[in-house]
Amino acid sequence: MSTIDRDTQGARAAGRDGRPATRLVRTLRALEVPLLAAVPCAMFALAALDADQSALLMLVVVALVIALFFAGYEADRPGLRQIMPTVVLAALGAAGRILFAPVPDVKPLSAIAIIAGAALGPRNGFMVGALAAFTSNFFFGQGMWSPWQMYAWGLVGYAGGVLAGAGAFDRADGSVRVPSLAVWGFCSGLLYGFVINAYDIIGFVRPFTWAGALARLAAAVPFDLMHAASTAVFLVALYKPWTHRIGRVVAKYRLRE
Repeated sequence: MSTIDRDTQGARAAGRDGRPATRLVRTLRALEVPLLAAVPCAMFALAALDADQSALLMLVVVALVIALFFAGYEADRPGLRQIMPTVVLAALGAAGRILFAPVPDVKPLSAIAIIAGAALGPRNGFMVGALAAFTSNFFFGQGMWSPWQMYAWGLVGYAGGVLAGAGAFDRADGSVRVPSLAVWGFCSGLLYGFVINAYDIIGFVRPFTWAGALARLAAAVPFDLMHAASTAVFLVALYKPWTHRIGRVVAKYRLRE
């Protein structure tokens, strides 16, 4: 388990204001992992069927998943004190993506989403990744790719939170497992690229051929590797100082999920 916050585990079964979680909240929490898994399952199914409207059908699935995640977060009725760290980290992620726009695929957004998941819990990691992608796209341009970027960066943040909760990044003495952190940073960049590339290939390589799919993938690989490497660097550099500062706020106000 992450060393950031150890004294709020009992609050997970209750609402943000201390009241028992409603049935709706409990249901939406239980559906988080199945919802995340529904997107790749839909991708593989549509790829196998080679459906003509794959892009549209996948868009419907991913939009529904994001909507249900946001509904689950809202159903928990978080107060302003709980929302603010998530909003601030999402704003930093969006600003970082815009700031590094001149350098292709070098961006701190994935690292910030992972830090949010580690410090605030997996669901907040998803929210930071999704919100940062959405808001920064008012600068880069909104389109049917926006829900996919929201899902992919949200998935990175959620998975980072799960790994941090399992003790993958922090030792019992408070020190950081730097090799594990760097490996996940690199893998998270590849995970993001996998989601975006799969959406692009399954939805838009028509007629589908392995040669066409490999050509699209080969064009994306250099950018994915750059994103993976830069995420590893940002995560190693930012994880300890940021989680330490966020952790003090979390412990003071009992903000973790």
